[in-house]
Amino acid sequence: MKKNIKAPIAKEIPKELQIHNDVRIDPYFWLNDKENPEVITYLENENNYFEENMKHTLDFQKDLFQEMKARIKEDSSSVPYKHNGYWYITRYEKGKDYPIYTRKKENLNGKEEVLIDCNIEAEKYDYYKVRGLSISPDNKYMSYGEDCVSRREYKIKVKNLQTGELFEEIIENTTGSSTWANDNTTLFYTAKDSETLRSYKICKHVLGTTQDKDVVVYEEKDDTFDVFVYKTKSKKFICIGASSTLTSEYRFINANTPNVDFKVFQERVRGVEYGIAHYKDSFYILTNMGGATNFKLMKTSELATEKENWQPLLEHRVDTLIEDIDIFKEYLVVSERTNGLNQIRIMRWDKSEDYYLPFDNETYTAYSSINIEFDSEWFRYGYNSLTTPTSIIEFNMRTREFNILKEQEVLGGIFNKGNYSSERVWSTAEDGTKIPISLVYKKGMKRDGTQPLLQYAYGSYGHTIDPYFSTTRLSLLDRGFIYAIAHVRGGEYLGRFWYDEGKLLKKQNTFTDFIDCSKFLINQKYTSSSHLYAMGGSAGGLLMGVIINQAPQLYKGVIASVPFVDVVTTMLDDTIPLTTGEYDEWGNPNEVKYYEYMKNYSPYDNVTTQEYPNLLVTTGLHDSQVQYWEPVKWVAKLRKNKIDNNKLLMQINMDTGHGGASGRFEALKEIAEEYAFLFDLEGIYS
Repeated sequence: MKKNIKAPIAKEIPKELQIHNDVRIDPYFWLNDKENPEVITYLENENNYFEENMKHTLDFQKDLFQEMKARIKEDSSSVPYKHNGYWYITRYEKGKDYPIYTRKKENLNGKEEVLIDCNIEAEKYDYYKVRGLSISPDNKYMSYGEDCVSRREYKIKVKNLQTGELFEEIIENTTGSSTWANDNTTLFYTAKDSETLRSYKICKHVLGTTQDKDVVVYEEKDDTFDVFVYKTKSKKFICIGASSTLTSEYRFINANTPNVDFKVFQERVRGVEYGIAHYKDSFYILTNMGGATNFKLMKTSELATEKENWQPLLEHRVDTLIEDIDIFKEYLVVSERTNGLNQIRIMRWDKSEDYYLPFDNETYTAYSSINIEFDSEWFRYGYNSLTTPTSIIEFNMRTREFNILKEQEVLGGIFNKGNYSSERVWSTAEDGTKIPISLVYKKGMKRDGTQPLLQYAYGSYGHTIDPYFSTTRLSLLDRGFIYAIAHVRGGEYLGRFWYDEGKLLKKQNTFTDFIDCSKFLINQKYTSSSHLYAMGGSAGGLLMGVIINQAPQLYKGVIASVPFVDVVTTMLDDTIPLTTGEYDEWGNPNEVKYYEYMKNYSPYDNVTTQEYPNLLVTTGLHDSQVQYWEPVKWVAKLRKNKIDNNKLLMQINMDTGHGGASGRFEALKEIAEEYAFLFDLEGIYS
């Protein structure tokens, strides 16, 4: 690091934060106010410091960007799927950042109809994102959500697909998704609270009217719940779902009668989660009711939906998590997870067949793709692995015939999956629990402790990071890096209990699991502390914050993306997006036991005078999930307390939020920056 570049030093304005007869002093609380010009100046100074310290890598960043871009087939298209008489295709054009959504009537050789070209719409904005495209049953209208700020507050617009004109009305403060009733004029959508961004109301909009005429059909009063609305695959019902971390509740109406009151499917019972699907005259319920930790499948008549009427179809299994189902006329497809591995089970309703699709390694990801039609014997699924690009495969459930509909092309002329190896290994946590790790590296790797290794994890909300293929990751592997995914507790890799063992008052398991995986990788000579790097984002950024407080000596460098690091202060502020809905994940610090527990691991509260690894922190000014000030305050406090000469850099994207850049090429530039940071620490410059 150049001596003549001074790191920004944030001024200290001590603020007392008191609860439970305990006082915390936050010297950087003032950075919470982005309307304060002094705050913006400080953020700009951090960005200038980052740019100065990374200036010597700029040419390498450009090379990395071009290298990653060259692997992408720029003029690519999705696998077409047919729905209600039209084939739908999403495609990209060479040199363009954004998708083009299209359809063709009846025949794939027919004339293309462009639904929306996001490249044209994005020209006016620094950030642009479309989601929730929804076509009316008569195929004449399309609703969609548009976010031009990156705060995940979408405006819903409606387009007349016959004329190409937009309707005048714009529906503000929504999730972006909407659902058409079968009358082709009524649209149901989810409204967000403008301050907390909680999805809390389902509203009904009639085409051609203004938003102030919209009717609230359901409002969720419990601020630990979010709501959403959708139409069943059968198109018969419109459903409203309300969910918290631990509890679910649904309401439904016939999609032909949008003006009737919604009926409760089954009243909420704390700790009982369920989801519903519909076929013919029955609902199918995936639920953990009755202690079914890994979920079971039940069935009931659409005329008697309360839980006392539910009949068992698939019983709970201790060793297998049921994740989802796909219903067909003659088949039931069950997406399961056993011993961490995705399984796809095919069952005939008449019980004459029951088998699993064959997968032959331990570092793959398989998942159900788009399966819209009931009356089909073809099932679409996706497959990839740490060494194998993604394929979309069509499988005939009767003949067991496979058709590969599309294989991800890796351009650039040098990719050969035979040049890479992957494996799954198991470390042992401090409490004796075995923790799986998925690894990928270039063949010929020597286990002598000299290899650089990037260890990644998330570990919260039951979200599982499966072993997946990445074209950008090849830039690491080809330069000698090993890439490791630590399947720590807090995810659902080994079933629902794996999640339960990594949240609330057991959250510390997530952090010690990651540290123990690091020790294992060092002890087994995959790497050493001089070459071990760690990376995580959002709740995974919290993980990064904890490990550098608790075991900084293990890591040469760490990348923390949009990190959730000021846990106690955020969880005590119920005006911040996500807070109240997170109580069942982290605990409610208004209760002393949760306050004390999270205070003991909260990264910001536990910064201390010690040496820290080299650190790159990224955030976005408009982040709605983890407010920008959390990483900003954390970096300020680290800079004040650390006693080393290691790098501490922060990059604040002043135009985006939690997900980073919206364009596919701009996102590659962000990855190139992160990789350049790692390569710089390893002395790799080409």
